[in-house]
Amino acid sequence: MIAIIGCGNPNRRDDGVGPVVIDRLKARGIEHLGVKLFDAGTDGMSVMFAARGCTTLIVVDASKSGVEPGTIHEVPGVELERAYSPGLNLHDFRWDAALYAGRQIFRDAFPQDVTVLLIEASELDLGIGLSDVVAGSAEKVVGRIEVLVAALIPGQQACPVS
Repeated sequence: MIAIIGCGNPNRRDDGVGPVVIDRLKARGIEHLGVKLFDAGTDGMSVMFAARGCTTLIVVDASKSGVEPGTIHEVPGVELERAYSPGLNLHDFRWDAALYAGRQIFRDAFPQDVTVLLIEASELDLGIGLSDVVAGSAEKVVGRIEVLVAALIPGQQACPVS
């Protein structure tokens, strides 16, 4: 069972790349292969619940690490998960905290196979639409996800609806 979750705020230009990748995967019909697609926006708690019951999780989000815009980072989720440090709002509970919390709460019902695909953002100002370089990288990430899913499909079933 595979869940693909796109994270980000589409009102902050390139930060919306996760939801854009989810829309492109939907348009290609990947859900018919038994894949669960979910746009989590900026709600880390949704990531935790959407992943429950799946064996494989792929998270897509924007990053701003200072490298060349459009750079794609593919990282095992275990390297990025972190314990939640309470803040003043739930926006602080991001997908990285959701990975850690989901593993603690749901244990064996939480995916052990987690891949995070991060696309380096160029524009994070208010506005709608991806920059050209990030839009191109989003298409590359869609292709990479198709390759990852194809390698996992034999014997896979649709994820339970949460």
